[in-house]
Amino acid sequence: TEIYTLSLHDALPISKIMVQLFIDGGGFMWPILFIFIIGFVFVIERLYHLIKGLSSNEEFAYDIAATVKQSGIDSAKTQCEGAVGPVANLCLSALDRADRGADEAEHALDHSGSIEMASMEKNMTWISLCIATAPMIGFLGTVWGMIQAFNDIKMANDISPAVVAGGISVALLTTAFGLIVAVVLQVFQNAVLYIIDNQIVTLQKSTTALLHAIKDSDKV
Repeated sequence: TEIYTLSLHDALPISKIMVQLFIDGGGFMWPILFIFIIGFVFVIERLYHLIKGLSSNEEFAYDIAATVKQSGIDSAKTQCEGAVGPVANLCLSALDRADRGADEAEHALDHSGSIEMASMEKNMTWISLCIATAPMIGFLGTVWGMIQAFNDIKMANDISPAVVAGGISVALLTTAFGLIVAVVLQVFQNAVLYIIDNQIVTLQKSTTALLHAIKDSDKV
């Protein structure tokens, strides 16, 4: 197995070098690739779901609260029905119970808030599983490569570098690729968690503004 060094004089593009390294890594590279694909699919699904929900934000809740004060609950409900996202869902659930009083609206918000938070965090455990599993598969490939290297020493009855280079190469490549996959997925997971944290803050501010509007409308 060749030892690869990158320099300005390399004729092969990086993509071909990566493919060759992947092939030289042996059979353990395929499970790592599969884990990366699965984790990336879940990341894209979460980003799509969360970004789509950003269409209704804190300003939307303030507009709904203003509509409640100016035009009444029915007009605010009509405005919510055409919107998408957790803020719109929470506002609609509260307005559906607003005719029974502010306390009922608050209970509806608590219940719907738990559902919306669970919806935002859906599939995050699978991303975490992929992050944890990829390095473990890489380490398993490392152990397998070292076993192969010692078997080669035993068969050749020689401990020269040329004999053990193949097994050690497999060991290093699988570990490296497993860690790369984990790092990439971890970065994406942190981006998803950042969006979720911001959404939770937005939900809290939105529900507070809407509840104040509903309570004010009850006093009128």
